[in-house]
Amino acid sequence: MNNVKQAMCLYAITDRTWLNGRSLQDQVEQALKGGATCIQLREKELDEDTFLTEAKVIRDLCQDYKVPFIINDNVKLAREVGADGVHVGQSDMPVAEVRKSIGQGKIVGVSAQTVEQAVQAEKEGADYLGVGAVFSTSTKLDANHISKKVLKDICQAVHIPVVAIGGITKQNMLELTGTQVSGVALVSAIFASNNIEENTRDLLELSKQLINKGERQECR
Repeated sequence: MNNVKQAMCLYAITDRTWLNGRSLQDQVEQALKGGATCIQLREKELDEDTFLTEAKVIRDLCQDYKVPFIINDNVKLAREVGADGVHVGQSDMPVAEVRKSIGQGKIVGVSAQTVEQAVQAEKEGADYLGVGAVFSTSTKLDANHISKKVLKDICQAVHIPVVAIGGITKQNMLELTGTQVSGVALVSAIFASNNIEENTRDLLELSKQLINKGERQECR
């Protein structure tokens, strides 16, 4: 589990909204060069064959940088491509079924917004939680806002890593100090940047500051 905790430090989630003529492969590699500790491939619009082809490319990149590669929602594709894990929401496949499908030794992440959801996800076998939105976000307009108190309560209620997500930027990340999160998950803060590598490096340093001020000192 320590390896999972360390991987949560700077969790980058792809979004082709920000490609602006660049390839996703190039963007992800720049994030990896900058120190992203985990990559989640999130695609809502691609057909299955295109998604699979893209996933194989990003998987290979992550293997080169020795960083976990997570697929969002699509358990079947995650298994087929040999991803390191999968992330599911509350309305997706139940955690127990995800685990049965993807197998032991793979990472299973679950979105949670309440202490009850978090505790249940851990009980069912989740390896980490994504909790948010901690700030307002343009990436997911339907996301409900989670207070700093609820985020801290969730961190204290479970024994698995908790990753804060939603509207996190350089300017507000350290406002999460004291919540005991194990890391932050970022989309536009990384991929909307003109210089992804440099920006990721800066965000990683901020994340280390945030985590190392808390009780879950895992980010190195």
